[in-house]
Amino acid sequence: PNLKIPHILQCVDITVTQPGAVSSAVGGSVSIKCTTSQDVYRLGWYQQKNGGVPKLLIYAASTLESGIPARFTGSGSNSDFTLTISGVQAEDAAVYYCHGEFNVNSQWLFTQ
Repeated sequence: PNLKIPHILQCVDITVTQPGAVSSAVGGSVSIKCTTSQDVYRLGWYQQKNGGVPKLLIYAASTLESGIPARFTGSGSNSDFTLTISGVQAEDAAVYYCHGEFNVNSQWLFTQ
């Protein structure tokens, strides 16, 4: 007998918004915000220098990855998150990304 299995195509639109360039003097403090259109299950922050491999700084919104200086801190929950760099150093010049994991209708979705 033929077994017919229905396929359901689900389109989910999740928007992640980060600011443009931010700046700080050496020794200053800077905050980078990340806002999502749906609540995040888990959020991480990455640093990318000169087009290299992104380095994980913070996971689970506020937990510092091993070996990352304590001047990097993460905060926030649900759909609003912030990465703060206190006592900015010249070597902190980089591109910073937030990365979200979402659970929507029992489906796991990951932002790029």
